[in-house]
Amino acid sequence: MKTKTASTKTTKARSSGVKSANGTKPTNRTHSNGTQSKSGEGEKDNMLEEFFKDEIKDIYWAEKHLVKTLPKMAKAATSPELKEAFTNHLEETKVHVERLEQVFELLEEKPQAKKCDAMDGITKEGDGIVEETETGTATRDVGLILAGQKVEHYEISTYGGLAQLARNLGRDDVAELLEQTLAEEKAADQLLTTVAEDSVNYEAAEEEEEGE
Repeated sequence: MKTKTASTKTTKARSSGVKSANGTKPTNRTHSNGTQSKSGEGEKDNMLEEFFKDEIKDIYWAEKHLVKTLPKMAKAATSPELKEAFTNHLEETKVHVERLEQVFELLEEKPQAKKCDAMDGITKEGDGIVEETETGTATRDVGLILAGQKVEHYEISTYGGLAQLARNLGRDDVAELLEQTLAEEKAADQLLTTVAEDSVNYEAAEEEEEGE
């Protein structure tokens, strides 16, 4: 009986003194949203959180860049529907910038933009389309729609991925904001498809026939 008691005490002593590989006891870390993780998990979270914040800075730059780019696209367009689509999305994009600033606030970070090379390249390609096509043609409108949808597809993939990462990090509050923008980007992409299918593509095809 004495041997059993001693063994039990030894087991309890060992379990209470469990240490990690580096000799320290695991500790719980409280996140800003109230959730907890062990010290090892916290280190992984820190890496992911830093990556996440960096990507937020990237899309923040992209949205601010689009605020300057969309007026040029609207001006270059001929189709009234396309002009309206770009103009309306400009107003949405301004809201997207504000929404990202809310995200920075929730993350307790100062809003900071990091140049997005992908968006910079896509918009430069759009500039090239304007230079290479004739003013007032449906062919230019086709090119502008293509450029606009490349922008939307990039944003859709970015916001979708970021929203998922936010939920993985336990930041449902941030994810909800990102998902609002994601829904609006999808709607903008669908609108451009509608404009193309309803009129612009057919008008461009007729231009090609006239040139033959």
